[in-house]
Amino acid sequence: MVGLTGGLVPHASQDENEAPYTERRAVPRRGPAYTAVISDLHISDIEPPDPKRPAWRRYKHADVVDDGPLIRLLAHLRELSSGQPVELVLAGDIFDFDTVIAAPSPAAFPISWLERCRGMVPEEARSAWKMQRILSHHPALVAELSRFMADGNLLVFIIGNHDLELHWPAVQAELRQALAPPRPDALTVCEFFRVCGGDTLVMHGNQLDAYCVCHDPLHPFIEVKGRLRVRMPFGNIAGKLMLNGMGLFNPHVESSFIRPFPEYVRFFWRYVARQQPLLAWTWFWTAVFTLWVSVDEGLRPALRDPARLEQLVRDAARRARATPAMVRALRDVAVHPAVYSPLKVARELWLDRVGLLVLLVAVVFQLSTALHWMSGVGWGWAVVLFLALLPFYVAYSRSCRSDVGNTEANIERRIGELGRIARVSRVVMGHTHRAATRRHDGVAFLNTGHWSPAYDDVECTIKVGTNAFAWVHPGRDAREAELRVFDGEGSRCFVSAEGRPRVRGLAVGTAA
Repeated sequence: MVGLTGGLVPHASQDENEAPYTERRAVPRRGPAYTAVISDLHISDIEPPDPKRPAWRRYKHADVVDDGPLIRLLAHLRELSSGQPVELVLAGDIFDFDTVIAAPSPAAFPISWLERCRGMVPEEARSAWKMQRILSHHPALVAELSRFMADGNLLVFIIGNHDLELHWPAVQAELRQALAPPRPDALTVCEFFRVCGGDTLVMHGNQLDAYCVCHDPLHPFIEVKGRLRVRMPFGNIAGKLMLNGMGLFNPHVESSFIRPFPEYVRFFWRYVARQQPLLAWTWFWTAVFTLWVSVDEGLRPALRDPARLEQLVRDAARRARATPAMVRALRDVAVHPAVYSPLKVARELWLDRVGLLVLLVAVVFQLSTALHWMSGVGWGWAVVLFLALLPFYVAYSRSCRSDVGNTEANIERRIGELGRIARVSRVVMGHTHRAATRRHDGVAFLNTGHWSPAYDDVECTIKVGTNAFAWVHPGRDAREAELRVFDGEGSRCFVSAEGRPRVRGLAVGTAA
């Protein structure tokens, strides 16, 4: 595929043996009668403990990362369906490329010092290496997923914001080689959604989050320094550049870094003062760099070939078991990326308050210098001026509210619209890490929460979240859906999406 710059834009198509999409098929095929949906596994590589900093990135240590529940879930799905074929939809953020900091040595490509500290940029060769590394660290899970497909079940990956690098053909080739599907259609990678059974729309949810939205799932590539890379949203860039350098914070749960002030003091004294005393400096320079990279890459034009657009839409529709009209409409439902408002991004990074404080100090210094030169007043008046202007700074700081917390409400406002576009009775998502089921405008909404290594403490002993999954199965007149909680051996129905919505009792995490 030829881009506007004259270079080749890769297009991650499925196996050549797959049946081509045809407009003559008015209703896409429905697939198995049973559908299971899980999301936000955040599978990454495993890091050895640092003897000098045993709590550093503890959530990536081998004794914390456990694939056992996922492996047992696959067996449980076979039991629930009584051996009938199951379509397992992995609804985004299954892999977490952003938390992979390791790099090959020696490498076939140049690696900067920043990449070795925070992780490699999302170029194809680098992303393929990360995919290979992640899969090699989870051999039991890979083998069980392969057996799951060999038993006649389907495996569907929907690309989320943390695994956007799945757009690369080389990354998908690594995935197919490792999972070894028995036939081409047993494994499908969908750009951003899937319609299951003709009645269920499955998405990750990041397309409705301004901080994590993929600008255009059909054209995810940009050109930086003459090389192609996947355009990363602001939230991912912040996680890679900032949180990868703050290993005492767990990126999968917001309570790890949003604490009351007394708890911050205890946290700093117990961990930060000894293991990362320059945390404030690390935050500042990575926040500034995050703002620069987010705006720079966010404003770059996508590489696209207008002559190939309709083919891309048809291919995406075939993989999603939808119509081209659904692909176009669902792509347009995406929210406006936050990077188009740099001040908004700066506010989320707290850089606006830092800049305002620096400006306040500069103004006080200039006024004090002028007064001292003209009338000889003492420098003590600088303190008086600073205290006089400080209330205005405090008032501004108190008025600042993060917009990230509104993501869940923003998503749920669009459920009815999504249901009408896809002509389905229910919508299933993840992304917010908050398992729930509700009903909006006559459309059932299920959020599958997360299965990530989210812990409320640095030592990773207090697990946060509930391993939930959506289960869609044949009912009396039509398929019915329920949100089930898996305890490691079996599952219980938390609530049916067709009945009265209840969300009490499910643990919460953070949007990722």
